[in-house]
Amino acid sequence: MTIDMSQFYQVFFDEADELLAEMEKLLLDIDVSAPDSEDLNAIFRAAHSIKGGAATFGFNDITEVTHTLESLLDRIRKGEMALTPEHVDAFLVSKDVLTMLMGGHHHGTAVDQAAVSSVSAQLAVLSQGTAAAAPAAAPAPPAPAGAPAACAAPVADADGNFCFRIELPDVPQRDVDALATELGLLGEIAREVMADKRVAFTLITGESQDDIVAICSFVLDPDDLKITFGSIGEPSPAQAPATTEAEPAAAPVTAPAAPVAPPSEARNPGRRATDKEAGSQESSSIRVGVEKVDQLINLVGELVITQAMIEQRIMALDPLVHERLLNSANQLARNTRDLQEAVMSIRMMPMDYVFSRFPRMVRDLATKLGKKVEIITRGAATELDKGLIERIVDPLTHLVRNSVDHGIEMPEKRRTVGKSETGKLILSAAHQGGNIVIEVTDDGGGLSRERILAKALQQGLNVSETMPDIDVWQLIFAPGFSTAEVVTDVSGRGVGMDVVKRNISAMGGTVEIRSTPGSGSTISISLPLTLAILDGMSVKVGEEVYILPLGYVVESLQPEAIDVKEIAGQGKVVKVREEYLPLILLFELFDIEPLHAHPAQGIIVILEADGKKAALLVDGLVGQQQVVVKNLESNFRKVPGISGATILGDGGVSLILDVSALLR
Repeated sequence: MTIDMSQFYQVFFDEADELLAEMEKLLLDIDVSAPDSEDLNAIFRAAHSIKGGAATFGFNDITEVTHTLESLLDRIRKGEMALTPEHVDAFLVSKDVLTMLMGGHHHGTAVDQAAVSSVSAQLAVLSQGTAAAAPAAAPAPPAPAGAPAACAAPVADADGNFCFRIELPDVPQRDVDALATELGLLGEIAREVMADKRVAFTLITGESQDDIVAICSFVLDPDDLKITFGSIGEPSPAQAPATTEAEPAAAPVTAPAAPVAPPSEARNPGRRATDKEAGSQESSSIRVGVEKVDQLINLVGELVITQAMIEQRIMALDPLVHERLLNSANQLARNTRDLQEAVMSIRMMPMDYVFSRFPRMVRDLATKLGKKVEIITRGAATELDKGLIERIVDPLTHLVRNSVDHGIEMPEKRRTVGKSETGKLILSAAHQGGNIVIEVTDDGGGLSRERILAKALQQGLNVSETMPDIDVWQLIFAPGFSTAEVVTDVSGRGVGMDVVKRNISAMGGTVEIRSTPGSGSTISISLPLTLAILDGMSVKVGEEVYILPLGYVVESLQPEAIDVKEIAGQGKVVKVREEYLPLILLFELFDIEPLHAHPAQGIIVILEADGKKAALLVDGLVGQQQVVVKNLESNFRKVPGISGATILGDGGVSLILDVSALLR
């Protein structure tokens, strides 16, 4: 039976992406002068695993690049060649080329064959470099002579290696070649073509029979295999006519002598802990499609709405008569809340998913600009909703590029002001209440208040010399604003920072800037942990109920008539503790007949977003509740001042107010 290998493609591409990301991370952190052997082995294993998977699926272009890469890495990790910065650069370029090849096979994207040929040639040239004195290697187990003998019981050599004879059914040559490559990863292998043209392998390895069956099961039905045992180095006295071809073998598995175990349990003792760790990791996690998680979240959202409906219905019941029913409803509410939090946590991803892509970018950018930059990440394990994680990548990329280009000075300039030649760029993430705060900090020259104000005046913006610093820094988010003296392909075209703020506001977040001239700047982004479910305050205007996201609500109060003033041509303001705030009349915005048209008769809710405050006039407060956010655009159309909708406990639809848009 031949298995359709295409069903495993997605698993291969997912695992290859993870291996390439890990390889890049290790390469960026490696100390070229004294590389850690564990890091070199991990980089080698990543290339080795990708090569094996690519060969199994017949992706020959990936196999060829990884084979050359693996061979060079093998020489370096064995001490036959010293690691150099040229090697690290070539390995990073190889990673980019492999990513491109993966995209070609996975998504059909264009592949630059010139780049593939170039990196292959570069790796080949580096492989011919001067070899260092190689350490004495332990003798490898002898290769099988001809076809090994079949015996009734397994016999191991002093190193605990067994000789397996694996007879294959009649399978296509492509599958035979793929199996030869994969089995070669376990030890020393030879291929034999038998009299009936079928193929058999001789494999000398410290791995178990179960490992062999697991590898073969990717290509054929394990029931069609015939596995017997040979004595290492002892030919059979009687053999069928056959020819044997030597296979290029992976490095032989060697280990200290150990008691012989049955082949189903025998393992290389040196690898036992690693295998156990891997097994533990595999058993503690599972790959699930995002669409399944989204479906689960939607169902839990519907459950939250249903529970709210039940709660509203039973509020009219007599608590003495229906005590047991009310207790059960309360228990249901608690369980629903716990279930909703547990399901939401499934969508949470660590910020390392975002942070891990910046070390390489900063390294390349700093090299291009002639700067020295060290990147430091903190709080990479802090979790954020997957939907927000994907949307925060572009804004953070803009901020990081600006810090490297505009913030951190050239090495010579840093020396003259008493700084280290190497600038520091810090990416940090931390939870604060129901939000996550992400900060991009550099120890560069900081923002220039004078230059920003001069540029703002030149562009006709409404500014003054007495503006507080926090308001001056916000000017860099104005569309088309830039103080760069030279326009480069890195930044300085006056685009990007306004887009950053717009994108973050669309996610319900805020941006703040702190800067000290000569010492550096920090750009702080605050985001809600998720956009799927939020805590809100229900407010009533006329007969309509609206939801205010609780994170924007400062307080609510009923003003005195004397505190409400009207400014000619600019609307009304209300005085709250010696501060005049603009008054937003929601009934005018949405053309609703209110119960109370005058602020002194209604209630004002103080809102704060993007560093600005305003007072929202409503007829009354209904209460605080958790709501499931429904996308209004996909179900209706975009409405100014509205960010979404939700279903209330009585089954009615309530609109969620876009506070940032209202304040703008």
